[in-house]
Amino acid sequence: MLHKISTDVVTKSPDPVRAYLLLMRLDRPTGYVLYLLPGLWAVALASGRRPDPLTVVVVAVAAVLVRGAACAVNDVVDKDVDIRVARTVSRPVAAGTVTVKNALLFAAAQAVVALLVLAVANVETALVVGASYPLIVAYPYMKRVFFWPSAFLALVMSVYVLIGWTAVSESADYPIAVYGLYAGGAFWTLIHDGIYSHQDKEYDRNIGVKSSALLFGDATKAWLAVFIVLSVGGVLWAGSQTSIGWAFYLIVVLAGIYLSYLVVRVDLDDPKSCWDTFVANTYFGWIILAAVVAGKFT
Repeated sequence: MLHKISTDVVTKSPDPVRAYLLLMRLDRPTGYVLYLLPGLWAVALASGRRPDPLTVVVVAVAAVLVRGAACAVNDVVDKDVDIRVARTVSRPVAAGTVTVKNALLFAAAQAVVALLVLAVANVETALVVGASYPLIVAYPYMKRVFFWPSAFLALVMSVYVLIGWTAVSESADYPIAVYGLYAGGAFWTLIHDGIYSHQDKEYDRNIGVKSSALLFGDATKAWLAVFIVLSVGGVLWAGSQTSIGWAFYLIVVLAGIYLSYLVVRVDLDDPKSCWDTFVANTYFGWIILAAVVAGKFT
């Protein structure tokens, strides 16, 4: 449903507007959801039984803007690579429908508006996301200089746990449970980005950029199994540091079983299978969110 709505918005927009919506990947909402969900875990865990709706909306809108800015920066840095990869050759900067200058201005505008939106919750939250901007800008360069760029991405993506918690607590003084959620989100990122990277592994090998697919090769599934244990373990540990109820633990374990099923099922040599499994990872995030909510009532 979300994908259909996003696609309809993009396809029905005028051409000049459509180019910028494509630049921020509005037609591919999976990335937004994967970025947002760990933040919502934190919002739910930090709140009472009913999180403030305004806080949820603020955190969600900011996630779209921050991720949109990140995509624009990424496309500028990767424009010479994107034109050599079938999956990315039509991206606006690579295709020339958006200039480098305009892409950067668009990224800056989204980043600034995200700060203003988060300031509605509290200024501390805006400062936390602002502190993450240098990491977001640095990430596209990691695949050129760092042997495991997914690890850097995991650190960046999981910052949204801190943002979600700060939006509720109005403080950047985090209890230990937050770091459990951060670890859970980071290892989850290693899983879904590791699968995602297998779509382009032959192009990456030929071009000379680095990725999880090339780093782990045939041992990828074994590593993903380790990351599943660590991701689920981080979330369970976070819950154990609070007074959350028994339903939380049961549902988190079920989420881990589901994630294991995805890893067993995926064909890492089939780009479509990798993409479908990447998208299906969103359900793991929703199940964890459901676990936190259910745990508040048991």
